[in-house]
Amino acid sequence: MALNAEFAGTWNVDPSHSTIGFMVRHAMVSKVRGQFNDYEASFTINAEDPAASAAKAVIKAASANTNNADRDGHIQGDDFFAVEKFPEITFVATKFEQTGETTGKMTGDLTIRDHTNPVTLDVETFGVAVDAFGTTRLGLEANGEINRKDFGIDWQAPLNAGGLMVSEKVKLEIEVSATKAE
Repeated sequence: MALNAEFAGTWNVDPSHSTIGFMVRHAMVSKVRGQFNDYEASFTINAEDPAASAAKAVIKAASANTNNADRDGHIQGDDFFAVEKFPEITFVATKFEQTGETTGKMTGDLTIRDHTNPVTLDVETFGVAVDAFGTTRLGLEANGEINRKDFGIDWQAPLNAGGLMVSEKVKLEIEVSATKAE
């Protein structure tokens, strides 16, 4: 089955209308969400042969934002992203699998702190539209999960009542509005 032909082509992710986000459990009782504010990402969709598609993202690790300056400083430091030594997080797609007319799985190499591991994201496209300014846009969501320890991020503070301050599992929550490259 081929993807809808209107999805075909090269697309640039529009950071002003997109989110590359993450979520962790905090103190094992609540969720803390964050996002990266500085990144470049693009992808090419081959509608006739989805497996021949491509995607790449380069994220500035220092742009991590959880809406709390103290926490942001901590996660940008050596306990987490170590942004001075490892300024970029990268993702390069290696495999695409179509699972439905507008859904699929994208596997790629995610590199954080010089640790590279495969990650599979569930992807759903929401269609193509021309916005009020005449720009052709494609919308999609991608979700997945990683273990931060697989990327050399193993800081932890045990809680008095048991459990850990920050979960090892990190949910990836990506919402994209991309513009068609000319």
